[in-house]
Amino acid sequence: MWVQREVKLRPYPRGFHLVTEEIIRQFPEINRVNVGVFHVFIKHTSASLTINENADPTVRQDFEQFFNRCIPENEPYYIHTYEGPDDLPAHLKSSVLGSNLTIPVTNGHLNMGTWQGIYLCEHRNRASGRSLVLTLMGDS
Repeated sequence: MWVQREVKLRPYPRGFHLVTEEIIRQFPEINRVNVGVFHVFIKHTSASLTINENADPTVRQDFEQFFNRCIPENEPYYIHTYEGPDDLPAHLKSSVLGSNLTIPVTNGHLNMGTWQGIYLCEHRNRASGRSLVLTLMGDS
């Protein structure tokens, strides 16, 4: 079985946000797969995806602080600043974290660890909703 769908996430403020349940709600076919792979791709260059801690929200706050310190705004050597001081840093953060995830599916569920969740990493101060391409491959 192959299923692919493009979905739009609601707008999120800058930061790291758990979106696992929002994604699963928009892709009920996962429930029919016994063994498979779920691929998530974000169609943007100023936001990214990662998998990490899904229980303690301070982890997401720490992620934001860490990346802001490692890739700061307003560096004098930045040239690509057409859309504001968060423009190039957003692209750099996106490249560091990545634009896609591949997650095993087992018995109708994403086969992630107990404390793992999918993060939308929003790197822009004022972003609209983000588009994802979701692809499910598997046997039912």
